[in-house]
This record gives sequence, C-alpha cells and structure tokens, in this order.
Amino acid sequence: MAQVTLYLDEDTAELLRRAAKHAGLSRSRWLARLVQERTATEWPQGVKDLAGAWADLDSAKGLRRHTGRDSRRERF
Repeated sequence: MAQVTLYLDEDTAELLRRAAKHAGLSRSRWLARLVQERTATEWPQGVKDLAGAWADLDSAKGLRRHTGRDSRRERF
C-alpha cells in the first residue's frame, strides 16, 4: 500500500479531523475514500440501481418538446 505525506495548515487539519470523526473513519481512510469518489469514472451502483425507477417519467425527447429551440452556440 502506498503512503503519502500531506502538509495541511492547522485549520484544514482540524476540518479533516472533524470530518473523519463524524464519518467514523481514520483520517487516512477518509482521505482515501475522498480520492476514490473524486476520481471515479463510473456512476456509483446506487445511482445505477435507480435507472427505470420512475416508470411515469417522460422520455428525454418528451421532456424537451416544450423547451423551444436551443440557443446558437458560440464558435471558438
């Protein structure tokens, strides 16, 4: 397992301590989870499980039918 040295000012270190304590995790585990969450390339399983959960939700095309035309995009 890799180790990382992290330098924080006192205020930030206190925020980290409180957040980890509130989550019931060590500071190291809390930071590791933060990195995992921020670098994820897929939706979490809980979000995937919601697909199709609203049977009465209109399709994307149906939702857009009352929005009018898109604005013209600015060229680069």
